[in-house]
Amino acid sequence: MEPIQETPDLSAYLAADEAIDHGHPAVRQTSARLAKEAEDSYAYARLAFEFVRDTIPHSRDSGDPRVTWRASDVLEQGTGICYAKAHALAALLRAEDIPTALCYQRLLHDDGAGYAVHGLVAVRFNGAWHRQDPRGNKPGVDARFSLDGERLAFVPDPGAGEVDYPVLHPRPHPVVLAALKAAPDRPHLWQTLPTGL
Repeated sequence: MEPIQETPDLSAYLAADEAIDHGHPAVRQTSARLAKEAEDSYAYARLAFEFVRDTIPHSRDSGDPRVTWRASDVLEQGTGICYAKAHALAALLRAEDIPTALCYQRLLHDDGAGYAVHGLVAVRFNGAWHRQDPRGNKPGVDARFSLDGERLAFVPDPGAGEVDYPVLHPRPHPVVLAALKAAPDRPHLWQTLPTGL
């Protein structure tokens, strides 16, 4: 799949918005702490990915009922589903001037009924975009940070109607953000996840 930038303006992939609020103290403090451990921007990106993947549980996996959608809330509350974790990683990367896009897949819903949109990010290094999935590992899921071939949580099965959406978004997709904002809790959100973009 060849990724397609929604806008040719690379600065859009460094901007802050209501969800990717990388000017917030919670984001700045976390990015500063991670940056001290990194010798370069590649090492920082890997550390930020591993931090979000490993220290912020996916709320479905942990059973946490809270719904987060702002990057700062994800970091402060330590929980989120794939979209929220992608927002947190995008904010941490943009805080260190690494262009980061939000991207999506359509996968079979884990309850067996229809499809659900899954969120991840793409980072730009060496003139190319590289998708990363910080949702969090569990049995059967082993996502890794990689600029040399994708190591995503899920590989869509076109025969089952699953797809990789090629568009790289500078902001969360409106249907994703609307679902997050409208959900009073994660069990409700699980029943109202977007089924496509």
